Amino acid sequence: MTNIPKKCVDDTNAIEEQNSFILTKEYRRFAEFSDACRREKYIGLCYGAPGVGKTLSARYYAKWFFLENRLPTHLPYLPLPTQIKDCHTLLYTGEMYNPARVIKQRILMMRTQLGRFHEELLPPEEQSWIITDDYINRSCELIIVDESERLKMSGIEQFREIYDAGNIGLIFIGMPGLEKKLSRYPQLYSRVGFAHQYRALSQSEMRFMLSHYWEKLDLKMNPNDFTDAEAIAAIARITNGNFRLLNRLFRQIQRVIKINELNCITAEVVEAARECLVIGAI
Repeated sequence: MTNIPKKCVDDTNAIEEQNSFILTKEYRRFAEFSDACRREKYIGLCYGAPGVGKTLSARYYAKWFFLENRLPTHLPYLPLPTQIKDCHTLLYTGEMYNPARVIKQRILMMRTQLGRFHEELLPPEEQSWIITDDYINRSCELIIVDESERLKMSGIEQFREIYDAGNIGLIFIGMPGLEKKLSRYPQLYSRVGFAHQYRALSQSEMRFMLSHYWEKLDLKMNPNDFTDAEAIAAIARITNGNFRLLNRLFRQIQRVIKINELNCITAEVVEAARECLVIGAI
């Protein structure tokens, strides 16, 4: 009997990632931007500082947590959840040493596999199992390329070729300055229709997210409580609205509270958690 890797047994982790994602105003803006690129078949550029939530937003938009362990053909078969019928977006993470032909083969494989998934979820009388180019194009409407600054010129040009041939939308995600790098490729840059700057969390979004984190620790945030207000101010000062840093900080806060058997988050707890982190410029 074939031993199936534990990570491929079910979608527990995928469902947990989907349910734990917090819909912020910045994510809504990213989703509107992605919908426009997908609908109008344009190339879009999304750039922002590290840690603001670009990759997590792309994963959630593409429902990538349901697809990433199914698309490699060498993995054991997994039953398909019904959520995949609404998946029309592929997420590709840029790699420094992948030649253009490997990128082309991998994207084609993922698009073909996604088409087969959609076919399998159709009623039996509608299944044909003939995966044509047109069917692949209808199954995959958008490709998101994360960490685009890692791609070499040949890789960028390969994605332009895929875009031209596939009648699909294409989004490049990267650091600030991505738009300047891509402007060196006039054939690609002339096709860019939208640009979106992914910003850090606003003060109101920070408070909204912190209320969720408080609930995870079985605590209730009280804005009229000076202790809570002081802790919130300390977290805002340390993270400066950086999504990734906020997650890292709260893991340490949870650890400090558990070790010391505390029942509230104070500014001292936040500072103790901060000392456990290596924080660069944000």
